[in-house]
Amino acid sequence: MPWDKEIEVARAAVRAAAEIAREMQPGIVAETKDDLSPVTMADRECERAIGFMLRGEFPEDGLMGEEGAAVESRNGRRWIIDPIDGTRDFVRGNPLWANLLALEIDGEIVAGVVNLPVLNITCWASKGGGAFRNGQPMRLSDKRTIEESVVCLSAYDKLARAPFRGELLDWLARFWAVRGLGGAADAMMLCSGQAEVWIEPDAKPWDFAPLKIIAREAGAAYFDLKGGESIYSGSGIITVPALRDEVARFLQIP
Repeated sequence: MPWDKEIEVARAAVRAAAEIAREMQPGIVAETKDDLSPVTMADRECERAIGFMLRGEFPEDGLMGEEGAAVESRNGRRWIIDPIDGTRDFVRGNPLWANLLALEIDGEIVAGVVNLPVLNITCWASKGGGAFRNGQPMRLSDKRTIEESVVCLSAYDKLARAPFRGELLDWLARFWAVRGLGGAADAMMLCSGQAEVWIEPDAKPWDFAPLKIIAREAGAAYFDLKGGESIYSGSGIITVPALRDEVARFLQIP
């Protein structure tokens, strides 16, 4: 299968990071970064550990991490690291935090891993290789209408400033259920057939990178609020194919 070694190393790296995080979690205190997001010593140690493992296996590859890891690529390959996605959950003892890791080659995400250690869930995918959850193929649901679907969303404060805000509550009321557990956890629910629409209006490339390849390989549509498919646009939407156009129309995507 394509990217077998990369996926194997990435899975090992996020498992190691999860162990570090869980050991450091009791009594952990968060600091506030310039962008007002929280960070802990565990975030920094996890990023350092992931970077060390990747550099050992792929010394020519570059690194870009949420907590400052920055290594120039010498071969067009770059690993994108979110050492603890959901630091607020991590600090509060909620089980929804994750370790995220993805490989980008010449601007394209080709492999990614999402580890939800407290939930005992690891998802991964590679371009052309399919998407897997704990070793089993990931499958989307067969829902085809808003009324029978689950929508997952976060960053409600950002959605409240969106051009469609006046119709948002009425639109959400049409869904079978509305959930907002956390970015990676919700996205993996969708890719596992447990939800149909995922909306993240404000996040960073490391939040989106592995989600994009897993969603694509599971058969979902991935796009952003600007009408493109970039992980660098600041937003991301994942839907089952049947709902892609209806969701895009409501979100006023050009």
